[in-house]
Amino acid sequence: MSRNPTDHAPPRQSGSQPWFARRWAWLLLIVSAIALELAALGFQYGMGLDPCVMCIYERVAVFGLMLAGTLGFLRPASAMLRWTGYLAWAISAGWGLQLALRHVGIQIDRTPALSCSFVAEFPTWARLDEWLPAVFLPTGYCDDIQWEWLSLTMAQWMVVVFALYLLTLAVVLLAELRTAH
Repeated sequence: MSRNPTDHAPPRQSGSQPWFARRWAWLLLIVSAIALELAALGFQYGMGLDPCVMCIYERVAVFGLMLAGTLGFLRPASAMLRWTGYLAWAISAGWGLQLALRHVGIQIDRTPALSCSFVAEFPTWARLDEWLPAVFLPTGYCDDIQWEWLSLTMAQWMVVVFALYLLTLAVVLLAELRTAH
């Protein structure tokens, strides 16, 4: 019996879900975001590094990634929740990358035109710096380089981190779209 050449994948058993529609995949996103938040707090409280306003905004973007993972984790088999999670993932990682790139620019070009505020500007309905100052209150300056590893500043590492989140999202979306056909 000849097999159809377009039949690349073995037939799926009924009830089985692709990897991106399983809880463990979304749990990886949540755990990685929690690890980043714990690392940030470790730098702040363990090493005494003062987070600047850009650092705080980048933390908010990482919390957005945590939210995205939670949305997908709640019911990964639900396409609606999964795609809402993808959207939150894209917005959070994209915004985080934009912030990190701006932060790097401030550190490289220390002209006053590129400086950042010392005070977080959260909307009145989400005063995170007042509600949870231990996590969201900026106490440092954006152009101050307090830490480097492998010749990259923390802001440059955050560019790498957010770019990896976006790359991972692209791989996940390609897998999802490929299995849809």
